[in-house]
Amino acid sequence: MEAYEKLKQLVAEVEEDLKKTEGGNKAAGTRVRHSMQLIKETAQEIREKVLEMRDAGKTP
Repeated sequence: MEAYEKLKQLVAEVEEDLKKTEGGNKAAGTRVRHSMQLIKETAQEIREKVLEMRDAGKTP
């Protein structure tokens, strides 16, 4: 699933900025918050696709 790969990439990319945020870098904190929003949106997209796959197996 392409969205899952995107989610893994987003999580990996935020790691360095998260460490900088812990050190007090405010700009990195802003980037972390933005990345977390993208992660949330991507996770929601995956959730919707999983529900579509589940519902596709049901007969009306």
